[in-house]
Amino acid sequence: MRVSAAERTMNYVILVLFALFAAAPMVIILRTAFSARLGETGDFHPGNFIDAWRIGNFTDTFINSVVVAVIVVVLAIALSTLAGYAFATMRFRGSQVLFQLFLLGLMIPSEAVVIPLFFDLRTMGLTDTYFAIAMPQVAQSVAFGTFWMRAQFRSMPRSLLEAAALDGATAVKGLTRILVPAARPSIVTLGVLLLVWTWNEFLVALVMAPSGRLRTAPLGLANFQGQYTAETALLAAAAVIVALPMLLVFVFLHRQFISGMLEGAARD
Repeated sequence: MRVSAAERTMNYVILVLFALFAAAPMVIILRTAFSARLGETGDFHPGNFIDAWRIGNFTDTFINSVVVAVIVVVLAIALSTLAGYAFATMRFRGSQVLFQLFLLGLMIPSEAVVIPLFFDLRTMGLTDTYFAIAMPQVAQSVAFGTFWMRAQFRSMPRSLLEAAALDGATAVKGLTRILVPAARPSIVTLGVLLLVWTWNEFLVALVMAPSGRLRTAPLGLANFQGQYTAETALLAAAAVIVALPMLLVFVFLHRQFISGMLEGAARD
């Protein structure tokens, strides 16, 4: 189908308008982050970021967020890949019922289970630990990740595994040497999604670590906001600090997304 010059121009106009609409809040926050604080003069104050980092104690909160994110992403991807492989390629008694139980994890919001889960973990003495913050998020992530990876593995030709089996490859080798490399774009995308969700998680980290010792970056930002409501420049700088790691992840992995998709199209 040929696209006329008018249609192409209209597409670009619409895309530019949507881009401006999405970028406007970020530009405003970034401009505010460099603006003068109360009692200061001038238009450019990069020191706001240093002050926000020091006052908000973001060193500790970032370390906590990184530790939790690594635990959640690594465990969730590993478990989701194994479960998705099993549901996509194996037939066993109760597999459909078990998969429906996995899907149930997508339908139950964390708000419905976080309080009972807190009391259970407190009884076992596990609150205020990385385990208490990470494991509920692993469970939630595995529910989505299993659905994601099952769909990816089911879309692949079964002839790949059959050929590997004829060559003497076990089920584990078929997964690690054939399906996982072929599904790399989907695994990378899943990892980025889980990383963003884990990094931005607020409720679980708030409830499971009531002492504040393991406060994550979003909790640190909320605490910072409660103390410096009048300092909009510091608040904007703190918001940029918390959001910057995820922005860098998207920028860094953007080419890998495109490269992975092009490789998949070339194989097809």
